[in-house]
Amino acid sequence: MEKRSVAKNYGFLIILLLAIVAGCIVGAVWPGATALEPLGTVFINLMFCIVVPLVFSSIAGSVANMKSRKRAGKIMSTTIITFVVTGAVAAVIMIILMKIFPPVLKPWTDAAAGEIDEQKTVAQLIVSFFTAEDFVSLLTRRAMLPLIIFSMIFGFGVNLNGGAESMVGKFLADLTGAMLKVVKIVTYYAPIAFFGFFASLVATYGPQLIGDYGRAMAVYYPLCLIYVFTAFPLFARFGGGKGGAKTMFKHILRPAVVSLGTCSSVATIPTNMDVAEETGISKDVSEIVLPLGATMHMDGSCFSCVLKIAFLFGALGQWDKFSNPGTLALILIVAVFSSVAMSGIPGGGYIGEYIICSIFFPTQMAIAYPIAITIGNLVDPPATMINAAGDYVVSYIVSRFVDGKDWLQKKLRAPDKVQ
Repeated sequence: MEKRSVAKNYGFLIILLLAIVAGCIVGAVWPGATALEPLGTVFINLMFCIVVPLVFSSIAGSVANMKSRKRAGKIMSTTIITFVVTGAVAAVIMIILMKIFPPVLKPWTDAAAGEIDEQKTVAQLIVSFFTAEDFVSLLTRRAMLPLIIFSMIFGFGVNLNGGAESMVGKFLADLTGAMLKVVKIVTYYAPIAFFGFFASLVATYGPQLIGDYGRAMAVYYPLCLIYVFTAFPLFARFGGGKGGAKTMFKHILRPAVVSLGTCSSVATIPTNMDVAEETGISKDVSEIVLPLGATMHMDGSCFSCVLKIAFLFGALGQWDKFSNPGTLALILIVAVFSSVAMSGIPGGGYIGEYIICSIFFPTQMAIAYPIAITIGNLVDPPATMINAAGDYVVSYIVSRFVDGKDWLQKKLRAPDKVQ
């Protein structure tokens, strides 16, 4: 990977992290840095204004544009089911790890004050997950999951009424494009916002937050490495049968390196296509699984989703909620949803992390949202590697159900066998 390419793809991330470091330094040496908090609040309010129309147009538009025939439909349905299963596996692993190694051992005292909400029953959580009281209630940042569900249903309606060629379909595509430009404009302000926010944060809470971030990373980074060498070969063995794991390890290094170098699942698609062809995966399988996986298969993001929620529960003095069965069920649902659906929402991690915070910490968004974004930035490289390289591994599982459980053995026995 050329240095220029790496700098281009990681440049903004580096600038953002440098702004965070600078803010921490200023906050550590200047107690009056709490006055800089409005710099971050401006960014958060701008995102408040963007999130509802962006989520609606992007999800509804994606569903409206779906096209599938018989085999393509089977490939797509198998792919999505596989995404959900692997996402659930990742979420359960991370939930267990968070119970064993809590990322925050001591609540941030000021942040923990006055935050306890009334506990909802499991039935109430399910109802609020799927629905809002009326249409107007959907048009608020406090009803993100109902808005997403409604957007999907609306997208199916548009799909049945002409799809991408209908006036509504074209409007949704155009609105999504316009909102993406707005997100890009607002993102340019993010380094200033995070400088101000973290200067205020460190001035308020001191060095404790630095240690808590380090503890969270000490759990996340080894987990990603272990996942590659345990879960990936198991998935490949299940999908490819005998020789599946061995063949997978022969080819997975290339997409893993490209994903780390570009920090992008989408940018890894061409390399994934190449190794899928070398492996002997059917072209129509790879052409559906890999592009779909670049926006919908995010086990690394599923890990980070649970990490963010656990971190915030600890920092905000609500760790007891992490043991509540209803909350754990909702965490699992949201984590899988973030892996399969939220990751396809454009605008980087900002929208997905916003949705996560709006569900679990709606009254503390001003502090929860920037912290979640920071964790997302810190874990982005290994998360992207898990996401992108995992797309190639999932193609083994889909091939098993589409082309038969011995598809790889047939390719290995063929004259032009897999190298």
